[in-house]
Amino acid sequence: MENRDDAQEIQEKVERIISDPLAKILMKNSHLTEIQLQTFLIDILANNIVDFKMAYEQKSKLRPSKTPITRGSFNHTLRQARRNVTRTINTILLLGYVGILDTPKLTPFTEIANKLQEYMEAYEKMWNKTKSSNLDKNKLNTILLLKKELEDSLFYLNFNKNKE
Repeated sequence: MENRDDAQEIQEKVERIISDPLAKILMKNSHLTEIQLQTFLIDILANNIVDFKMAYEQKSKLRPSKTPITRGSFNHTLRQARRNVTRTINTILLLGYVGILDTPKLTPFTEIANKLQEYMEAYEKMWNKTKSSNLDKNKLNTILLLKKELEDSLFYLNFNKNKE
C-alpha cells in the first residue's frame, strides 16, 4: 500500500494544478479533458514521488470522484490522455520540421510559453517557501501580477484564434 503522505502529496499537486486559472485556460484550449489531465498527472506524479511502483488500482483511488473509479476506467482514460499528449507533441514536431514554428504568427505562443515557465518557477519557489517561513508580500504581488498578465495574454490569444 502506498504511503499516505505520498498519496496526499499527489492529490494536493493535482488539485492545485487543476484549480489554477492558467491551467484551466490552457486545458480548455488543449486536447485533454480535465479528467484526462488529472489521470495523466496522477500517473506521472506517482512515478516521480512514490519510492516504489504504484499499481494502477492504487492510482485510480487518487483521482477525485464521487464514486469509486475502477482500474479499467483509470487505464482507459490514461490511454486517451497519453494518445492526446503524443498527438499534440507530434503536431509540434511536425510544425518544427516543416519550418512553421519560426513564423511570426506563432511568436505570441512562444512568448507566452516563456512567461509561463517564468511564472511556474516563481510560483514553485513561493509555494515551497510558504511551507518553511513567512511569505514575502512583494514577491507574492509580483507573482500575482505575472499571473494576471498571463491570463489576459492567454485569453487574448485564444479569443483572436477563435475569431479566425
